[in-house]
Amino acid sequence: MTSDLETQLQQLRKEAEAAIISSDTLDALETLRVSYLGKKGQLSQILKGMGKLDASERPRIGGLANQVKEALQQGLEKKKSDLNQAAIAVQLAAETLDVTMPGAYVPQGHVHPLNSTIDKALDIFVGLGYTIAQGPEMETDYYNFEALNTPPDHPARDMQDTFYLPDGNLLRTHTSAVQIHHMEDHEPPIRIAAPGRCYRRDTEDATHAAVFHQIEILAVDKGLTFTDLKGTIKVFIEQMFGDVPIRFRASYFPFTEPSAEVDVQWKGRWLEVLGCGMVDPNVLKNVGYDPEVYTGFAAGFGVERFAMVLHQIDDIRRLYTSDLRFLRQF
Repeated sequence: MTSDLETQLQQLRKEAEAAIISSDTLDALETLRVSYLGKKGQLSQILKGMGKLDASERPRIGGLANQVKEALQQGLEKKKSDLNQAAIAVQLAAETLDVTMPGAYVPQGHVHPLNSTIDKALDIFVGLGYTIAQGPEMETDYYNFEALNTPPDHPARDMQDTFYLPDGNLLRTHTSAVQIHHMEDHEPPIRIAAPGRCYRRDTEDATHAAVFHQIEILAVDKGLTFTDLKGTIKVFIEQMFGDVPIRFRASYFPFTEPSAEVDVQWKGRWLEVLGCGMVDPNVLKNVGYDPEVYTGFAAGFGVERFAMVLHQIDDIRRLYTSDLRFLRQF
């Protein structure tokens, strides 16, 4: 009986070591471990025969069984380590990056000159304490004209050729309508900058487009005067164009009184860059403000105009054609 158990243990060790060496996956190795060393594995089945041995033989057979178990455990651990190292080597080989190869070039985008001009202008106004306000591009006649002191029979309407919609609404001709919306919803003091897209039925040429962008500002508070307006415009122009001569010319807008056009001397000639004025008392009344208590000023300019001056662009249509040869310059 003792001889049979010794033979079985030696045969099990030989067979198991050969199987472990030939296994090529971690899953197969785990199957071998369970098969040979599990609770119901082959080693446990052989050791069940120890109950029939003499008491003097059991320690020797038990020691031999422990040697077989330790040998198989060591073989399993070594094979597991080898398989793990091999898997890591395969992964490293698959993920190796050849740093000598040229990188894949991805062209960098550019900020469009209109966007960069808007961003620069808004940064200046935010630095002066203004907040950004926006409104709908489709407006009613009231917000686009009447609330801004431009009733149906007002001659100033002839200055703006408007896109009217079948339902009686229209595409806003300026961002001044945003000021009315904002004043209706807020009490003074107010300081806002309103950027946005506007629409007018202009014949397109080098300096005109049917779709364009404006930025308008509005300040309403107690005691604001034309001096405050001039100081604000002066700071804004200096930060946009540098230290250049500025002049104010008397003008007319239905929603401001008095009104002025602002020119800058740029590269040896005077250029008109924006319009401004003190908010007309009728506009303040239309939004429920008392013009005897509050005064305000407003100013606005075309973003395309500023972009063309700053970047010396000769044709406004270049800003809309998406020509990469043009846009890559900025």
